[in-house]
Amino acid sequence: MTERKSSFTYEELLACGRGELFGPGNAQLPLPPMLMFDRITSIGETGGANNKGHVVAEFDIRPDLWFFPCHFKGDPVMPGCLGLDALWQLTGFHLGWLGLPGRGRALGVGEVKFSEQVLPTTKKVVYGVDFKRIFKSKLVLGIADGWLEADGKRIYEVKDMRVGLFGTAA
Repeated sequence: MTERKSSFTYEELLACGRGELFGPGNAQLPLPPMLMFDRITSIGETGGANNKGHVVAEFDIRPDLWFFPCHFKGDPVMPGCLGLDALWQLTGFHLGWLGLPGRGRALGVGEVKFSEQVLPTTKKVVYGVDFKRIFKSKLVLGIADGWLEADGKRIYEVKDMRVGLFGTAA
């Protein structure tokens, strides 16, 4: 990938999920229903809160999304862990977008705060990832903070997410 794109459509995200975007054995997104965003609107090697790289993505919320009927019956909300997973997905995607080798794995998070919920009445979720540090040696590791906004209101704050890229086991 000589010139990197700065945004990605849903179809391009699906291609990443099939392993077609970054090459065999490299970072992949999950396929639906676990793909938790519809498009990446901005991705860069600079920018973000620390000017060390960023990703912004959007997810159109519909009342018929798969998780609402089961979480919880009669009291539907998007599971907070799915919002966190989306932020991990975006962190790993960024590492693959940088051309770094290996398959992405979430390694942890320092702190997560939820102040409100994503409800079936929500129209749009916006996710943001702001990189703090990226290790590009034998260890490929991204450390970033993240956030989630529901209809323009920030309701999740995540500190020190860690995602690594790993080669296939021998």
